Order: sequence, then C-alpha cells, then structure tokens
Amino acid sequence: MEAPLLYALLGGLFTWGLTAVGAASVFFAREPSRKLLDTLLGFAAGVMLAASVFSLLLPGMEMAKAQGMVPWVPAVVGFLLGGGLLRLIDRLLPHVHLDPGAREEGLHTSWRRTTLLILAITLHNFPEGLAVGVAFGAAGLDPTGAATLGGAIALAVGIGLQNLPEGLAVAWPLRRAGIGAGLAWFYGQLSAIVEPVGAVLGALLVGEMLVLLPYLMALAAGAMVFVIVEEVIPESQAEGNGDLSTFGVMVGFALMMALDVALG
Repeated sequence: MEAPLLYALLGGLFTWGLTAVGAASVFFAREPSRKLLDTLLGFAAGVMLAASVFSLLLPGMEMAKAQGMVPWVPAVVGFLLGGGLLRLIDRLLPHVHLDPGAREEGLHTSWRRTTLLILAITLHNFPEGLAVGVAFGAAGLDPTGAATLGGAIALAVGIGLQNLPEGLAVAWPLRRAGIGAGLAWFYGQLSAIVEPVGAVLGALLVGEMLVLLPYLMALAAGAMVFVIVEEVIPESQAEGNGDLSTFGVMVGFALMMALDVALG
C-alpha cells in the first residue's frame, strides 16, 4: 500500500476510534448534562470550521496559484459543490436528527427511528473521513509543498477530538431509549465506521486526479461546513445554551488553528 493511502487509512481509523471512545461513556458514567453536551458540540463545530479553512481551503488556494489557476476559482467552485452534494444526499437519504422532536427527513421509509438517527450521523461523518483522506493524499502527492504531512496530521487529530462528543451524542440518546449499554456503544461507534472508508476514497481520488486537487480540497471543506451549519451548531443551541455553545466554538476553532500552525 502506498504511503499516502496507508496514512489516510490510519487517519480514518484514528478518527473512528475516538468516536468509539466517546460512545464508550455509556459504560462508565452517568449521562452528561445538556450544558456539557452543547459545549462539546460547539467545540466540535469550531474544530471542523477551522479545519475546513486552515487545512483544506487555504492550502488548496496555494496549490491552485502554484498551478497557474486563479486561486479563488477552485476554492469557490469546490466549496459550493461540496455543500450542494451534501444537501442532495440529505434530501434523499432517510434520516432523523438528534433532537428528540425532530421529524424524519429524506425519502419516506418505514425504518425505525434508531436506524434513521444512525444514518444521519453516518451521513455527516463521511465528509470528515473524505477530508482526512484528501489531506493525506495531498501531503504525499502535491508537488508545490502547500499541503504538508503535519497539516494532515493536525486535521486528523482535530477531527478525532470533535468525534469524542459526537460518539457520546449518538450513544446516550439510544441508551435513554432503553437500548442496552453494549448495543448503544456499538451503534455509536458504527456511525463513524464510514470515516476510514471516506479517508481511503479521498486519498484515491487525489492520486487519480492530481490536477483537480484544489477542487477536491475545497469540496471536502464545503461538505464539512454544510454539516456544521445544518446540524452541529443548531443542535448545540436547541436547548437554550447558546452562550456555552458559542464559547465551545471559539475554543475549538482556536485549538484547531494552533494545531494546524504548530504541526503544519
């Protein structure tokens, strides 16, 4: 296995593993308070937002400039395309969000609410895996040097950190619904199993379409920002904890920015 592909797989496994760690909280502790959960969800949103900017959009624009492109063109096109693709999938795939009162979305189905909840989280985890794969693929193959291995590692670490509260946020509602701790953990970690798959796919796409790398990086960023705005931030503020959630966003953004600069 080529190094970028191997690193992408390891990065995806790492981010999935931290989701499993977060979900494992159902074994060892009481359910966290809503205030803590909303703060952690805000933190996750801040990490994802900073990762989109510093690990994907900015290096992508540097690559575009080095290749003789107008730097903002692939960034804008890829960013909007990534958000548009997620919106299309969001409309078609049956799912339901974490809010207990949320209505089912996507095509009508008779699937159980638990299944729909897992599908929602799975849908929103795939872009994170894709972003990790694109970052590692770019670090290994980009001739301009704009994308670095340290930056890719920072992205994987950042996404892994924000997956901790996501695993918790999936497992505990299932536990509340009467599902046993073991099964709640299983479903919680299962929601992120697509991340290693997305990471490998992202690295493969980079390897096959190097000339489109600036577009692919922006596409991954657009998909992640769509998830942040459509799901993570609204969920973190749904119970009136907007100040705590906003504080979490600021801390998450600052931490991811520092990680990217320090490691990149």
